[in-house]
Amino acid sequence: MLMIFVTLEHILTHISFSIISIVIMIHLMNLLVYEIEGLRHSSEKGMIATFLSITGFLAIRWISSGHFPLSNLYESLIFLSWSFFIIHRIPYFGNHKNNLSAITAPSAIFTQGFAMSGLSTEMHQPAILVPALQSQWLMMHVSMMLLSYAALLCGSLLSVALIVITFRKNIDFFLKNKNFFSLRESLLFGEMEYFNEKGSVFKKTSFLSFPNFYKYQLIQRLDYWSYRVISLGFTFLTIGILSGAVWANEAWGSYWNWDPKETWAFITWTIFAIYLHTRTNPKFQDQGTNSAFMASIGFILIWICYFGINLLGIGFHSYGSF
Repeated sequence: MLMIFVTLEHILTHISFSIISIVIMIHLMNLLVYEIEGLRHSSEKGMIATFLSITGFLAIRWISSGHFPLSNLYESLIFLSWSFFIIHRIPYFGNHKNNLSAITAPSAIFTQGFAMSGLSTEMHQPAILVPALQSQWLMMHVSMMLLSYAALLCGSLLSVALIVITFRKNIDFFLKNKNFFSLRESLLFGEMEYFNEKGSVFKKTSFLSFPNFYKYQLIQRLDYWSYRVISLGFTFLTIGILSGAVWANEAWGSYWNWDPKETWAFITWTIFAIYLHTRTNPKFQDQGTNSAFMASIGFILIWICYFGINLLGIGFHSYGSF
């Protein structure tokens, strides 16, 4: 019976990896050549098929192991990949055009590809939970943390894209206007009020700095979705830290032990709290770009918190290491 479960897991992981690889190719074709409506619909169907395959893998692993599949790095990577697909579906709840697939699809293939090829085969096998993980808090705490990682990583990458596009446009604009005084006059003449929500990328901007209105709309969408996805991830992270504190008190007799994982999780939480404060405070100029820098720092901290601590294998969370 166990061999059947292992075979099904092997088939489902390879099916999901193959489909998401095809989806990446479709995205590249639409990006480099031109967007084909039929291919775009096919890529969305591929994302759904991949999501169902990974869901099937997690369900089979849950049944075969007898516990929620979050006991080692391999299972957490698969769950992180599954979480990216959850984030991918968020725009559809509000009937918005999906602008997250360019981030979620490569992120999913990266995490799943590393889980399949970068880890030892011993990690691929289901194992008995260590005593520290034999708790009802396992599903609550670890799932919230991984969902927060997925959301914060996606939102941070959107912020990085916003910074790149914004500064590239600003550099091109200043290079085209060598005379400072004529530049100043053109800016004063061309100013317009930002017509989107309060606190977006620029309070004021000029017609000359956005000659391509479609790129201007792209910057708005990046700011819009990065803020909302990071806000969702911050909520998950807060729930994960609080549930982890309760679990730590039950397991080790203390709510907080300044374990390396706990410390870096707190640092990450602080950085994204600063991001949200900067993004929503009207006293800051260029809230979108300033907050995007904080999100870029947060992107690095997430990987340190999730992956770096596992590489070192230190602290109370060493059971998730290599």
